[in-house]
Amino acid sequence: MTDSAETTYDLVVFGATSFVGQILTRYLFDAYGVAGEVKWAIAGRSEAKLDELKSGLGADASALPVILADANDHLALKAMCEQTRVIISTVGPYALFGEPLVKACVETGTDYCDLTGEVQWIRRMVERYEDQAKASGARIIHCCGFDSIPSDMGVWFLQQQAEKTFGEPCQDVRMRVKVAKGGISGGTVASMMNVAKEAAADPKLRKELANPFSICPPEHRSKTRQPSLKGAEFDKTFDVWLAPFVMGAINTRVVHRSNAMQGARYGKEFTYDEAMMAGRGTKGRLTAYGITAALASFFTASAIKPTRWVVEKFVPQAGEGPSPEAQKSGFYDLRFVGRTQDGRTMITKVTGDADPGYGSTSKMLGEAGMCLAFDIPADQPGGFWTPASLLGSKLMERLTTKAGLTFELVETR
Repeated sequence: MTDSAETTYDLVVFGATSFVGQILTRYLFDAYGVAGEVKWAIAGRSEAKLDELKSGLGADASALPVILADANDHLALKAMCEQTRVIISTVGPYALFGEPLVKACVETGTDYCDLTGEVQWIRRMVERYEDQAKASGARIIHCCGFDSIPSDMGVWFLQQQAEKTFGEPCQDVRMRVKVAKGGISGGTVASMMNVAKEAAADPKLRKELANPFSICPPEHRSKTRQPSLKGAEFDKTFDVWLAPFVMGAINTRVVHRSNAMQGARYGKEFTYDEAMMAGRGTKGRLTAYGITAALASFFTASAIKPTRWVVEKFVPQAGEGPSPEAQKSGFYDLRFVGRTQDGRTMITKVTGDADPGYGSTSKMLGEAGMCLAFDIPADQPGGFWTPASLLGSKLMERLTTKAGLTFELVETR
């Protein structure tokens, strides 16, 4: 980790003028101010846009430092990293623009977090840079937004409760999205379409994306078949119909890596999956089938060049997303069902008080960066971690006291 005595800043937001970057900057400004105990800066390639962002924050933001760096300028990225202890990156799609910054952080021993959900890119970064990150002391944490902090920390919380109540972790955990209200941005759509495009052109990648342990260490595998909801299905626990959850493909991988990074604390044969509650009765069943068909159509159309332009025409473009009012009025409620090997059951829930993809994500991402900067011991080893495996209880405290999340034990059976 970069020595704090040699750095100017505790934290730098790279890509501050992106859609999420602007929301994150506003959150940090409102929560921590400028030129106070937290020394932070915003960074990007356009000085004019960065100055415009500062102006939008008000006169009190005039002292907020600005760093100019392009995502493809390695020397500028290294110079930026050398000025700070932590980098938060919002520059996506990460598979297209993210690697140079990860490389610079690893080379300089600078801690890093982002909000990517691109599992194929995460695997490439781990394979290329993990040894160097361990050597330099850089702690790299991907997936610090809605994908995958609520899932990752939700499972971590449930297992903590299971160990207290049952004396052992739950071997099987299922996450169900009870409700989620929010919008989607052009950046998220671009990332999803890029994954579909890459997978269509690479059979090896398609096989990798189907592997729930794709970002785990090679030795961490399970003999137990992992559940994976592909279509409409009835859930007896909640008496509802289920549909596939679009974020499940990345969240499940992150949860399994968390288990591996904690020495298989959840169990060597731990199983996990995610789905959306679509409703009860005939209406719920039809909704579940409709969601399944819509997701299949989106990814199929995104993967094929002749139809990709149709998708691009009707989805938000880069820099577009839900309004501030929509972000504030959004929320989510996730339920986790854990079962021990002998059949004991625990149900917990995680809620967020803002739009999951942006209003809540900006707060989670900001507090993950703050946690890296202030709460993690300097001797904690470098490498590629997950939110739960590195930040654990420290992040939990920040999420519940600052970021609007709740973690609650609902019942045990």
